[in-house]
Amino acid sequence: MSNISPVVLLVEDEPQMRRFLRHTLQAHGFEVVEAPTAREALAHAASRNPDLMLLDLGLPDMDGLELTRVLRRDRRTPIIVVSARGQERDKVAALDLGADDYLTKPFGAGELLARIRVALRHAGPGPESPAVFEAGDVRVDLARRSVEKHGAPMHVTRTEYRLLELLVRNAGRVLTHRQLLEAAWGPNYVEQTHYLRVYMSQLRHKLEADPTRPQLLLTEPGVGYRLNDGR
Repeated sequence: MSNISPVVLLVEDEPQMRRFLRHTLQAHGFEVVEAPTAREALAHAASRNPDLMLLDLGLPDMDGLELTRVLRRDRRTPIIVVSARGQERDKVAALDLGADDYLTKPFGAGELLARIRVALRHAGPGPESPAVFEAGDVRVDLARRSVEKHGAPMHVTRTEYRLLELLVRNAGRVLTHRQLLEAAWGPNYVEQTHYLRVYMSQLRHKLEADPTRPQLLLTEPGVGYRLNDGR
């Protein structure tokens, strides 16, 4: 691992929460740059080029959703939203606008650090990352476009494979209904969530040990789906 500490841009206007996050992050080897306003966040994002951003939605000078949209225009830096807004529509909106994850306050330090590790891992080398995903008895080889279970080839349809490939490339991350529908069927189908239910059910019956209690293809209620990478 590099000796250079990852830089986290902490965008939070509440002093007590900012203090908690700063202490937690610094104790685990992160360098923290603080921004209590959207204006300062944009300035620090440009000047410090952080490795990750923690973003509260309730900022005094700009709504955090709009800030997410602005930040995502020209940078791929991972964004984790940390907010007291726990409603599904806020989670979906943040993820659709480009946030990588969403954590509802209050949350524990352990969960926060785990989400950060996942986000930083995904921000690493893309094309050079392994093209094979393995979890339990399931093996997906993106280079060969093959799916195996218990070492035997598993037949999946073209649409099932498109969904599975997208989930594999984003293993551990929540993908919204809209993101999955647009990738698999196109922009005219982003409201057809019943398509997803049908195809995810089919994939679970093919890949899960117990489709009624999925351990691999996880549902994020009201938001989307996540492929469990076991980390």
